[in-house]
Amino acid sequence: MKEAEAEAEMSIISMLPAECISHIVSCTTPLDACRSSLVSHLFRIAADSDIVWERFLPQDYKEIISSSLNSLSKKDLYFHLCNHPVIIGNGNMSMALEKQSGKKCYMVGARGLSVIWGDTTQYWQWISLPESRFSQVAELNYVWWLDIKGYIETKNLSPRTTYAAYFVYQLSSQDNPETAATPVTLRVAYEHSAVAVEHSVILDPVNYEDTAPPHARYRGDGWFEIEMGEFVTEEDNATVVCSLMETSNYNSKSGLIVEGIELRPKE
Repeated sequence: MKEAEAEAEMSIISMLPAECISHIVSCTTPLDACRSSLVSHLFRIAADSDIVWERFLPQDYKEIISSSLNSLSKKDLYFHLCNHPVIIGNGNMSMALEKQSGKKCYMVGARGLSVIWGDTTQYWQWISLPESRFSQVAELNYVWWLDIKGYIETKNLSPRTTYAAYFVYQLSSQDNPETAATPVTLRVAYEHSAVAVEHSVILDPVNYEDTAPPHARYRGDGWFEIEMGEFVTEEDNATVVCSLMETSNYNSKSGLIVEGIELRPKE
């Protein structure tokens, strides 16, 4: 009985124009669109159409992508942006899409961060690494104080979304072991707000026993990351400040390589 009802429903749906089905599918999610393409040949045509996938792209995608990507179908463009971050903001930021939801992911590269003494070669040097998406990353020679901040405008992110911020880094072979084991303070808050997410962590991705989470993890792209905190994009014109600080331990710190701070929709 149920199978007969399902077949009848499919027969009715198959009478709709493909464009009408495309509009219906475009009101769902990228994941649902991929699933619906398995229903039938008609649904595959409708679900793969530009009508559907343009709805899943950011409204400002034409301002972000290069002209070389214009020849792609909207579906191919969507998955290209999921797998290949686009460099924006004078080369200091990147944007990608979260595959299941289509929400924006942003990374502020080291050159776009506020790094205390970052332009003093005695303390920091700017190097190029093949595994980085950016032309330069920051390598710590030595400092006594660590103070790194990233400023992100919520207008660049997806609205009404919970985001997590991640500090993305490496520890060089010449690093001071105390650098990885020294607790640092991670903080995420709206600018000028008294409410903040703040916790103490160590950057050592291996020897973190007996320490509270979050813990560093390998990303699979040559870098480690550690979660800094989370926030919700409730305003279009606000600024979120993500910071890493260590200003109480006067031991020399070295060997930290900073790629940037990444913001991704919280799973």
